[in-house]
Amino acid sequence: MATNRLAREKSPYLLQHANNPVDWYPWGEEAFEKARREDKPIFLSIGYSTCHWCHVMEHESFESPEIAEVLNRNFVPIKVDREERPDVDRLYMTFVQASTGSGGWPMSVWLTPELKPFFGGTYFPPDNRYGRPGFRHVLESLAGSWASERDRMVDSGNQVLQQLEQMSRVAARGKRSLDKGLLDSAYFPFRRSYDATYGGFGGAPKFPRPSAFNFLLRYGHLRDNDEAIEMVIHTLRSMARGGMNDQLAGGFHRYSVDQRWFVPHFEKMLYDQAQLAVSYLEAFQISGDESLSATARRTLDYVVRDMTDAEGGFYSAEDADSVIDPSNPREKGEGAFYIWSAAELRDLLGTPTADIFAYRFGVEENGNVKPHEDPHGEFTGKNILFEQHTIAETAERFNLPEPDVKSLFADAEAKLMDARSGRIRPHLDDKILTSWNALMISAFALGARVLEEPKYLEAARRAVQFLRRAMYRDGKLLRRFREGDAAIEGFLDDYAFLVKALLDMYQADFDPAHLKLAIELSESMIERFGDPVGGGFFSSVEGDPSLVLRMKEDYDGAEPSGNSIAVLNLIRLHELTGEERYRELADHTLQAFATRLHEGASGVPQMLVGLLAYQTPPRQIILAGPSDEAFLHQLNQRFLPRHTVISLEQDEVRQLLQRGHPELAEMRAIEGETTAYVCENFACQLPTTDVQKFAELLS
Repeated sequence: MATNRLAREKSPYLLQHANNPVDWYPWGEEAFEKARREDKPIFLSIGYSTCHWCHVMEHESFESPEIAEVLNRNFVPIKVDREERPDVDRLYMTFVQASTGSGGWPMSVWLTPELKPFFGGTYFPPDNRYGRPGFRHVLESLAGSWASERDRMVDSGNQVLQQLEQMSRVAARGKRSLDKGLLDSAYFPFRRSYDATYGGFGGAPKFPRPSAFNFLLRYGHLRDNDEAIEMVIHTLRSMARGGMNDQLAGGFHRYSVDQRWFVPHFEKMLYDQAQLAVSYLEAFQISGDESLSATARRTLDYVVRDMTDAEGGFYSAEDADSVIDPSNPREKGEGAFYIWSAAELRDLLGTPTADIFAYRFGVEENGNVKPHEDPHGEFTGKNILFEQHTIAETAERFNLPEPDVKSLFADAEAKLMDARSGRIRPHLDDKILTSWNALMISAFALGARVLEEPKYLEAARRAVQFLRRAMYRDGKLLRRFREGDAAIEGFLDDYAFLVKALLDMYQADFDPAHLKLAIELSESMIERFGDPVGGGFFSSVEGDPSLVLRMKEDYDGAEPSGNSIAVLNLIRLHELTGEERYRELADHTLQAFATRLHEGASGVPQMLVGLLAYQTPPRQIILAGPSDEAFLHQLNQRFLPRHTVISLEQDEVRQLLQRGHPELAEMRAIEGETTAYVCENFACQLPTTDVQKFAELLS
């Protein structure tokens, strides 16, 4: 089978298109030079390998020889994996959103040979349908316009670039107040949009947004606002019961197409597992609800089992689509791997177990997905498992003891997992991304602490070791690893997320190597991405000729922005090291985004977390002497978002931090026992070797 240039790439997304008749180029100078030489516009297609509508557009248009002929004749086609090049994606997504009012993937953008956008959209059907113009029609129309109105289109590209430059300027318009009232104002939009019935914010479709959970939990905890905390806990419980949570294997699907978290879009993204595990762990710390810790455990176990590379890194995603019938592997359907007919369940479980299982998990004889929730008919006669009834309700309904019901479900779930393992799994995007791995390391570090589970700490350590070995070269981070190849210079989020992960790891095992590398990477991040004039951080390094604009990202969406995480890192580093420069940089960054915080705070909830940390006096816990599990247990079972723990068990830590905190020199173990110093701004209570007294001081 003939291939194009994408066959030489490592990205699973680009490789999916290597056999297209489209003459694809990867993003790079070879394609740009061809566009300039032949004076052709560029067609830029951006997506990712587990994107459902990317698959649809490939099948409908990019596999069509007729459409490929039009595309190859009139344009220079370029494919970009948005997960490899978030800088390119961010730049042109800003244009598409500004020009069309919406965005998404696949993203389709037409550029001048100088890389300036002049037309864009998302998915285009092959011909006119769904109220959308057909892709071939768009191609022919734009080719005609380029031939007859080239100067106008170039001018349009220049104007668009000027507008994007204005949009990307985030420096505050004059110094604006960042007082405590701003956080109260930021809270109310979440309160107004909260769905008190099903949890979440707004209507369908519903996306989990862990950065919003991060803000609300901290705001509620530090401001004694139980309502903010309850919104998060109710949402997390509802999500865990819904079809969005894989009820058999653990792990969360990308989002729910309906209001009640029932019908998911079935892809599983690493960044969702990482951030949601943290949300469930923190909610458990606050509430003590063991159902929340159980959900976190199942999510972490899913990543250990199904998303971990032999070398210790974590894979990126599993696809939404999967093979329906093994005899026809090219035919795939949304969620086919995960759904069941009632007859299948009866055959596998027998009676009465199948009846009991059906009651608990909402199974119906003719399928449990209503037609309006399944516009493409992919779930007809099938069931999405969700928790319709609790264990207690099920036990009461069938007049059985709860322990017997739990045992029954454990056996049933094992049988179904075994049967499901015989199906063809969804496509696995096995590339390893530094930023997403860092998010997952943070989750495992917290899971190891809260659940007191050594295997999670081991998973986190192996991933850190992998990133240090494979992705850190000559003082620089690389972004992507696949099949032995590490490539693409790291972006702001790679640095910021990994610094956070290392600080979280230090809180988990007190290894000074994590702290030293966090400081080293922070200095590199400041040098490579910092804006000493306007404040904040650019997303990419200076001097990349393939970018017509260097942007600063602030939106906390499916992932938090690099700037938001950088603010919190700088505050934590200031508290750990005593270096005033870190707090000044945090202040400068918050001021750079002050207008955004005032006028669109609901878009930057993770930056609100940084602002909350900036405004709230920190508490330090210094542990001198040998580590004691009883002391650590008291720490790890509590939600302490403004506490920093320093262990002086190793003199290396004392030496590393003593310059900024000379008082550490006097903090010693009493009579060789674990000794805790609980301090606020390093003004400390009397040290204690008594665990109960320590618990009282924490409270």
